Amino acid sequence: MRDASGGEAPSPVDAALPPELAPAALSLFGDRLDVAAAYAELLATDGVVRGLIGPREAPRIWDRHLLNCAAVAERIPADATVLDVGSGAGLPGLVLAIARPDLTVTLIEPLARRTSFLIEVVERLGLTRSVRVFRGRADEAASGSSGREPISGEIVTARAVAPLDRLAAWSLPLAVRGGRLLALKGASAAEEISEHAEVVARLGGGEPAVHLCGVGVIDPPTTVVEIVRERMVGPPRPAGGKRSHGARPRRR
Repeated sequence: MRDASGGEAPSPVDAALPPELAPAALSLFGDRLDVAAAYAELLATDGVVRGLIGPREAPRIWDRHLLNCAAVAERIPADATVLDVGSGAGLPGLVLAIARPDLTVTLIEPLARRTSFLIEVVERLGLTRSVRVFRGRADEAASGSSGREPISGEIVTARAVAPLDRLAAWSLPLAVRGGRLLALKGASAAEEISEHAEVVARLGGGEPAVHLCGVGVIDPPTTVVEIVRERMVGPPRPAGGKRSHGARPRRR
């Protein structure tokens, strides 16, 4: 099958749940597994065509993306308000909204093509009652801009956005006092904590802690750096202030 440019068009088959991952998927998504499967298909087709997911990632959507993100739900309390910074294709925010219908999720993303995709996916998956999309940067969400009210939540999530110092600067202002940043990290987690713990403390964050999520369910488990917002340090930067050139999330 070829697309309009003559290249190979993405196939929904790429998003099929591998049999060996079915027990983990059922454990993490339960009776919402059909919604997760529909999202996987959208990522493997529209997500690839629109440049949100790399073509080589399509066959790995379940293990590398959906299950990896869904495992983080174990760190989130019931009925929590979740803000997903640099949501991109909806990872991990949309995955958490699917796995945990009790959550209220806001997907924060500055790029128009990505927010368009997110809005369409939220509607197609029937998640409009629990998920909304905020087009803008994290600092704009925290301080309010263009007549919009500032937003905050009990949990702030981020995946593949930035090193821990910059991520904490953007994300902690979105958390209520006592709220938590859950940053999905890889093998560099301990190194980042060692390098940036002092910056995190200056920003009002507590001592970063590493948690492994999905132990016994997925292999490898998901590495999460958790930071509690212990102190409210200064007001969020005004939306009209100087923009940070690093404030855009990395492409996923």
